[in-house]
Amino acid sequence: MVLWIIVGVIALIAIFFIGYFNRFITLENRIDNSLSQIDVQLKKRVDLVPNLMNSVKGYMKHEKSIMTEVTNARKAFMGAKTMEQKFAKGAELQHALKSILALAENYPQLKANENFLHLQQELSAIEDKVAYARQHYNDSILSYNNITKRFPGVIFASIYGKKPKKYFEIPKEERSVPKVEF
Repeated sequence: MVLWIIVGVIALIAIFFIGYFNRFITLENRIDNSLSQIDVQLKKRVDLVPNLMNSVKGYMKHEKSIMTEVTNARKAFMGAKTMEQKFAKGAELQHALKSILALAENYPQLKANENFLHLQQELSAIEDKVAYARQHYNDSILSYNNITKRFPGVIFASIYGKKPKKYFEIPKEERSVPKVEF
């Protein structure tokens, strides 16, 4: 009888170790998947840039500095190796694209151009998907961090060497409230 109790306790402990190990793996895979989805959406944004540039080129020939800024930002993103670099270069590209969209206000023919409008809508949809992917990433980080900080997960996290992960955060320069003047 004592032997069965010992075997049962050992089996229960083994189930906890295996269960928590598998939970950590599942959550880490979810985080990796979320990060990959952000990367996919950022890549879609980058792939859209040449089409947007071509539709804008004819209207903005004398706005070469902005066109150069967008082109350089796209090249920098394509050259980024790590996700942190991609996030930073993606933010630069997003800023450059906003400049083009803002300049379109000065060109009524461009604002009415069907191709430009389509590309603008597509870019807006991609931005929404990027925001959603970032939210999903942060939700995945939340689940992971909860298990690493709550009891008994904190014990298993220390045994397996799992540490809380950082959330995706908006750069400080993007947090400021835009100045609107009339």
